[in-house]
Amino acid sequence: MSSVLFDVPGPRARARNRILAVLGVLVLAALIGFVIYRFIDAGQFDGKMWSWIQYTVVQEDLLSALLNTLKAFAAGAVLAIVFGAVFAVGRLSDRAIFRVPSTIIVEFFRAIPLVVMIFAFHYGLSLGAPFYSVVLGLTLYNGSVLAEIFRAGILSLPRGQGEAAYALGMRKTQAMNLVLLPQALRAMLPTIISQLVVLLKDTALGFLITYEELLRYARYLGGIAEFGRPLVPITLVIGAIYIAMCLLLTALAKYLEKRNRRNKKVTPGIDLKGKDIQLAADAAGGGAAVTA
Repeated sequence: MSSVLFDVPGPRARARNRILAVLGVLVLAALIGFVIYRFIDAGQFDGKMWSWIQYTVVQEDLLSALLNTLKAFAAGAVLAIVFGAVFAVGRLSDRAIFRVPSTIIVEFFRAIPLVVMIFAFHYGLSLGAPFYSVVLGLTLYNGSVLAEIFRAGILSLPRGQGEAAYALGMRKTQAMNLVLLPQALRAMLPTIISQLVVLLKDTALGFLITYEELLRYARYLGGIAEFGRPLVPITLVIGAIYIAMCLLLTALAKYLEKRNRRNKKVTPGIDLKGKDIQLAADAAGGGAAVTA
């Protein structure tokens, strides 16, 4: 353990930290237990409140709402990544004709709340189906955030990587697309996945414009008097579904990160030997091979 930024805790400090950790866990467990007790006392776990889950029609509608959520997420995620990559490259361009508009667009859409964009696209532009307004809002907002993430990742790379690509005769566009951007994607993968988790949760805003996703269906189902208006039970189920999807995204990020560590290869598309790239990087002062 490094003691540069802080002193290494001694035996008393470690014992105190353990006691505080145990007390924190006990307080959290007590809070969760109190909430569960209140739910039980209010009858939220009675059989009638959960009878809705036995109906085939409800299960099919719930699956349909889940698919709509995943469809909006998939379309928004792919388009946001493409948008972010394009405008990150534009912001790093040496030409003002590309750099200035890219900066204005990224800063503009990053500053506008997502819900405002969704309302503007749906009621202002009248795009038709709510799906298009949701996906367009998700793309522009999260794409602008991803553009800054990609730009930060590219700027964090050693200068020798770009200089090595130029030394091998690559143009700036080739060096950016074939060398720098793939490395930035790998380096910023955890941050990218975190933003995609935010994008996944933001799909719930579609219920405001009647997009048939999970939250809208939960609101509808929770108000049915025949089932005792099971708003809390359906909320717990929907919350568990969102948590499961976010955990799957996190697991995917960890898998990709481990795979990249095990299998470091030369960036696809560069028709050069790895030793040539290494020599060029060494000559430029980078000292590291270009990998993807």
